[in-house]
Amino acid sequence: MPDDVVAARAAAEEASAFAHPPVEPDVTAAYGDHPDQVIDFYVPRTEAGPGGPVPLVVVLHGGAWRAPYDRRHITPFAGYLARRGFAVANVEYRRGVGSSDPGAAPVAGRWPDTFDDVAAALDALPGLARTAVPQADARRTVLTGHSAGGHLALWAAARHLLPADAPWRTGDPTSLRGVVALAPIADFEVAGKLDVCGGAARQLLGGDEHFEARQPYADPALLLPTGVATTLVQGRADEVVPQAVAEAYADAAAKAGEVVGLTLLEDVGHFPLIDPAADACAVVAEEIAQLAW
Repeated sequence: MPDDVVAARAAAEEASAFAHPPVEPDVTAAYGDHPDQVIDFYVPRTEAGPGGPVPLVVVLHGGAWRAPYDRRHITPFAGYLARRGFAVANVEYRRGVGSSDPGAAPVAGRWPDTFDDVAAALDALPGLARTAVPQADARRTVLTGHSAGGHLALWAAARHLLPADAPWRTGDPTSLRGVVALAPIADFEVAGKLDVCGGAARQLLGGDEHFEARQPYADPALLLPTGVATTLVQGRADEVVPQAVAEAYADAAAKAGEVVGLTLLEDVGHFPLIDPAADACAVVAEEIAQLAW
């Protein structure tokens, strides 16, 4: 397919995903003192009205861990899942600050703040959810995340495999029902070779000088097998986080003795996975349902 056609399709997909108005949450709860340490909760909605108990879907947004991209852009997806009958927790976390170079892109992530926040949010989640969405059954929690958020979802499910000195390590395997990672930045080596999001993974770990030392604490491809049911959903036409990144993670899992599902969608790019108007979003919801129920 000609490059101009590919670029036009990608632009149209992104425009469609960002055309939806933000969906306001039912409840917002803080898991820390920083303004970004909050979780938006959406109660389940069906034609018959709210019911319960229902699975809890935890959403981690993408945006290359960069400050301009907050949880607002994924609220239509969160609202869509709530209309499908799930309780939803949309997690915010601290992202990168602006570059000192006025012409440069914002820095991706903060070390260790981004990881501090995701770990703290998930640790606080059961208690916060009991009050915010009493219909939710925490025993049926599924993590999902898009792009950089897909990385964070895979990482969060593997905290019990972190090095012993990691502050985020949990002593026991997670009790999650599963993970559905959407076009995740799941393998930092492959992402680096492909210059995914302008080298965002290296920025997340503090740049080249820290990358090798911090990679074992942050790269999902090195934290396997998790023992958690995991599915990756990936568009074959994704130019932002190419298919090769997801495939590398699935291959690493297989070498570690774990089967990871990989759902590849034809003629789908990066953003339809979180676009309620796209067929790909319905596929994502079904993948979540298969793990949650």
